[in-house]
Amino acid sequence: MATLIHSLSDHSDDVNYCAFSSSCLATCSLDKTVRVYSLSNFTELPYSPLRGHTYAVHCCCFSPSGRVLASCSTDGTTALWDTRDGRRLAVLGQPRASPVRVCRFSPRDSSLLAGAADGTVVLWNTQSLRLYRSGNVKDGSLVACAFSPNGNFFVTGSSSGDLTIWDDKMRCLYNEKAHDLGVTCCDISSHPISGSENGFKYFQMASCGQDNQIKLWLILFADFLGAELKYKCTLNGHSAPVLACAFSYDGQMLVSGSVDKCVIIYKTSTGNTLHTLSQHTRYVTTCAFAPHSHLLATGSMDKTVHIWQLDLKQSCAGNTAETESTVAVEDWSEDDVSAWLCAQDLADFVELFKMNNIDGKELLNLTKESLANELKIESLGLRSKILRKIEELRMTMISVSVPVPDEFLCPITRELMTDPVIAADGYSYEREAMEHWISNKRRSSPMTNLPLHSLMLTPNRTLKMAISRWLETQQK
Repeated sequence: MATLIHSLSDHSDDVNYCAFSSSCLATCSLDKTVRVYSLSNFTELPYSPLRGHTYAVHCCCFSPSGRVLASCSTDGTTALWDTRDGRRLAVLGQPRASPVRVCRFSPRDSSLLAGAADGTVVLWNTQSLRLYRSGNVKDGSLVACAFSPNGNFFVTGSSSGDLTIWDDKMRCLYNEKAHDLGVTCCDISSHPISGSENGFKYFQMASCGQDNQIKLWLILFADFLGAELKYKCTLNGHSAPVLACAFSYDGQMLVSGSVDKCVIIYKTSTGNTLHTLSQHTRYVTTCAFAPHSHLLATGSMDKTVHIWQLDLKQSCAGNTAETESTVAVEDWSEDDVSAWLCAQDLADFVELFKMNNIDGKELLNLTKESLANELKIESLGLRSKILRKIEELRMTMISVSVPVPDEFLCPITRELMTDPVIAADGYSYEREAMEHWISNKRRSSPMTNLPLHSLMLTPNRTLKMAISRWLETQQK
């Protein structure tokens, strides 16, 4: 199922973290550096390594667009780097200069979370680079964090063993004692589980800790109604503290790394072990699935990062990028196009397409002339390959005549949603229909007839992807 295809050994000390964008892999280390590699051939980018931190770098993460990389360090700062040229964009100092242990961009790219050893948690505005909100966990160091798929909530984990749910106003909504000896990592799947209660979607969350355990949770994020955390099960595959865990892009797999030097891949629906990897010679400190592809990265105190290729037939990750292509390709962002290119083995063109601002609409309008004259792709064979892949993409955009699941229909129009949004009542609607509802000065819920506390509409990307996956099954 998992084949070791490449090993990176450029760091001179423990590898602390690794993170993927659609085209790059970033790693950071006790050696004070961040290194960035191309996913097309795993060569280090010309501007790498990134130097600037004066002490160990604990964590790194890419912005949703992939254009900014954040790294945080014992030196009490979080640095922002331009992934195009390695230029340092900003240095954000943690309050009281406490060592920063973890950082994460919100899915909407509007904020950056940084958690520190003194328990402070900070939200930075990514546009102004100013402090937006700050808070404190009630006990211990803040060592783990994860955002909800819509970016309105986030979860933090502390060395005292607590999991805390916050909203984006830094209000503490829920607290749970999860691991007796301390939380080490947590992650939230971007896909909702099947079924719902009262119209709300539950997501899977995983946490791991010094107690050798991985716990799976069901977590509910409901705007204006708060949050809820339900214990699901415990995975006991490791024989020593578990230091890292991460969901695959579609949420069907979970990977973990441990002091026992092993990496375990689980099937989340059953908790069964799919594979155990034991090539690292010291503690496994980090693991991450790539978006829209079948790659897995694991890092260790043995100073190496291993890249694994997952078998397509057994991989639960599936062809997610192709799945997304079945609905509203014209609405794809530039990053969605980049992910699609990687899934089609065209990763070498990611930067070229980004430089020319190719989004979904532009992608569908590409011709052999524009590829040659505007994008300057000289090879006839490569131009033909790109056009062939685009034509396959167009072929998936066909109408569906089978009955549509009710949850995919807009409650107002009763038509299949293409741009679902979540309203203040917790229900999802087609954006245009709900905007029209509000524009007619209606301030009540179309479903409950109760007053809407807010007119804000939040994109429901998970529902959009679920509709995309369903549509693809109808093509087969």
